[in-house]
Amino acid sequence: MEKVRVDKWLWSVRIFKSRSIATDACKTRKVKIGDKPLKPSYLLRKNETLQVHKEGFNLIIQVVDLINKRVSATLAEPCYINMTPEEELNKYKDWFIGKATPERREKGAGRPTKRERRDIEGFKDDLKD
Repeated sequence: MEKVRVDKWLWSVRIFKSRSIATDACKTRKVKIGDKPLKPSYLLRKNETLQVHKEGFNLIIQVVDLINKRVSATLAEPCYINMTPEEELNKYKDWFIGKATPERREKGAGRPTKRERRDIEGFKDDLKD
């Protein structure tokens, strides 16, 4: 196999949880080679270096092997080299750990409604980006 779709590869090596999330990341210009954003249908080759913006992190991944079927994490790991700088990987620890209290709801308020949950998730997503 010489080429594989970038969205399929990102899903196969477990960078993204689902292929639709990988496709959406490509469509929203969060997957790049250099400064060039990639379409989900971009045909990926070996030894290309991807920049992936995921959950507030800027990951740098070099493609070592091409696979198009999702495999276990232990089989997926040798398919890429994570070249992300250490300070980028520690960004979460530096920014978040110990700076906020756990989320709390008022006693007796019950579970959040569907609308409240969407508002909460939207708020959290805005903080990540």
